[in-house]
Amino acid sequence: RGDGAGLARRGGKMASTAAGKQRIPKVAKVKNKAPAEVQITAEQLLREAKERELELLPPPPQQKITDVEELNDYKLRKRKTFEDNIRKNRTVISNWIKYAQWEESLKEIQRARSIYERALDVDYRNVTLWLKYAEMEMKNRQVNHARNIWDRAITTLPRVNQFWYKYTYMEEMLGNVAGSRQVFERWMEWQPEEQAWHSYINFELRYKEVDRARTIYERYILFTLLVIVHPDVKNWIKYARFEEKHSYFAHARKVYERAVEFFGEEHMDEHLYVAFAKFEENQKEFERVRVIYKYALDRIPKQEAQNLFKNYTIFEKKFGDRRGIEDIIVSKRRFQYEEEVKANPHNYDAWFDYLRLVESDADAETVREVYERAIANVPPIQEKRHWKRYIYLWINYALYEELEAKASKRTRQVYQACIELIPHKKFTFAKIWLLYAQFEIRQKSLPLARRALGASIGKCPKNKLFKGYIELELQLREFDRCRKLYEKFLEFAPENCTSWIKFAELETILGDIDRARAIYELAIGQPRLDMPEVLWKSYIDFEIEQEEYEKTRSLYRRLLQRTQHVKVWISFAQFELSAGREESLSRCRQIYEEANKAMRNCEEKEERVMLLESWRNFEEEFGTDTTKERIDKLMPEKIKKRRKLQAEDGSDAGWEEYYDYIFPEDTANQPNLKLLAMAKLWKKQQQESEAAEMDPDKDIDESQS
Repeated sequence: RGDGAGLARRGGKMASTAAGKQRIPKVAKVKNKAPAEVQITAEQLLREAKERELELLPPPPQQKITDVEELNDYKLRKRKTFEDNIRKNRTVISNWIKYAQWEESLKEIQRARSIYERALDVDYRNVTLWLKYAEMEMKNRQVNHARNIWDRAITTLPRVNQFWYKYTYMEEMLGNVAGSRQVFERWMEWQPEEQAWHSYINFELRYKEVDRARTIYERYILFTLLVIVHPDVKNWIKYARFEEKHSYFAHARKVYERAVEFFGEEHMDEHLYVAFAKFEENQKEFERVRVIYKYALDRIPKQEAQNLFKNYTIFEKKFGDRRGIEDIIVSKRRFQYEEEVKANPHNYDAWFDYLRLVESDADAETVREVYERAIANVPPIQEKRHWKRYIYLWINYALYEELEAKASKRTRQVYQACIELIPHKKFTFAKIWLLYAQFEIRQKSLPLARRALGASIGKCPKNKLFKGYIELELQLREFDRCRKLYEKFLEFAPENCTSWIKFAELETILGDIDRARAIYELAIGQPRLDMPEVLWKSYIDFEIEQEEYEKTRSLYRRLLQRTQHVKVWISFAQFELSAGREESLSRCRQIYEEANKAMRNCEEKEERVMLLESWRNFEEEFGTDTTKERIDKLMPEKIKKRRKLQAEDGSDAGWEEYYDYIFPEDTANQPNLKLLAMAKLWKKQQQESEAAEMDPDKDIDESQS
């Protein structure tokens, strides 16, 4: 045994030595260190762990309770579980409710009641807890206990409407109408919301207590505090419809009238007036309906009365006449124009349309009010182009006062106010001055008319003012005043040829030929004229009418010294032709000769052609063969030429063709004429040769013949 032990010791030592000499194998190294294609994140791990927590565990096995001891043991274990849950978190009310409902299921009402009381000590503001508690008592027919709970609930939480609804409903289901009414009365002392009052009213109506319902409406509507709390139109409407529904039409009308009086004009609502009008419509009081609609439309802002307009239109279409429907349309258009002028007060076109509408329908005071509002929008810039539309507002205003309102005094005030408003130092309007003067003449106030026109000429002289004033005096046959006005007019505008002509014509009509001739002489002596050709023509026609031919010739000669226009020469020639004397043809031909010589150096060749054509027409009618042949030789040749065009930047723009005239009289054009004749001859020979080549048989026939 000792040897064996020694061997064992030696063997163990040898084994340990061998183990010490043996090497530990190396761990295999990972060659591919790239990330895997599918990565697992920490969020994914947590989500999977949460999902596995929610996996349904297999239900516990059902156990059958066979005796009382097992039942008591089950109750003990269950109660211990509920108590542990409550002990863990007392504020979770669902644990309390489950506990109480479990006790209720075992018919342990006293224990369930105790649990609810304990829960109320924890959180008495929990509405669900009170409701479950009361429902348990009602379910188990514990009416007094339920009343006690509802009383405690509405005392503790009086603003929870659900408690009041449930309490009143329970009392009503029990047939305790008086008790339910008493609860409603307690509720109304807290001034609840609108639906609570209507529930109380509906409760009374279910038991046919109409007077009580009316009393509740009165309390709801009339008490000052309640009205302040609920100043809503729909409450009044509901009260009125309640009276209407129960056929108390006088009471309903009174309610509507009180509502209109209560809200006044500051807080008007279209819904109230629509309901009032529909009530009267149901009572066949159509005139009342019309008055209500018009009263509301005149006072409610237009943008808030769309529904009112719509209902009024429907009413008039159903029960009104054509006039009523037109009134509705006018009201709508008036609303549109009001919106336009409110958006842009300087939109004068909108004011014109608005005024036209008002004038066709409204009374004089309303029209004046709109006109005053319109003319108050003076253009902000003193430039005439901004005042052109505006000034017609004043003109229309004055015409309305004179023609429609027949108020001459107000018309005069309108004209005077307009004249004072216009900045005459910068610009004026002759039309307003002339209209004012014509108005005064219609009123048989000639001095005022003259004073107005004189003031206009003094402040802001214009051609139209002078013409209008002169025309007025001409109609009154005040020729001396006309002469003075013409003198002032010509001092103001000496370049105005029309004024000179009219002045001379006036003197001619009056038979003062010398004054007329003197006026013409002054006129043609002016250094600057706007239409001198018209003035000279008028002067020449004047002398022709007076049969002063020598003076007419002298005028033509003077005019030709100023201008060599072809029309002057032609007119001069025609005058000599129409003089009616023996030497008229020779004089006329002489004028044409002079004109042709004078216009040889004229650059406008078309004018020279026009002169020659006029001369040729004269010779064809009055000349001889010699003179006709001579004028034919003077007629130019019309040729087509080309010239180079240049653009605005100086670059070439191509070529254009034009017609030019070559006059035989011009010595410089003689080579051109010879060249042109040779070109024509060559062209004729070319045409003949081409015709011979086209028809050789014809040449053979001609040679044989």
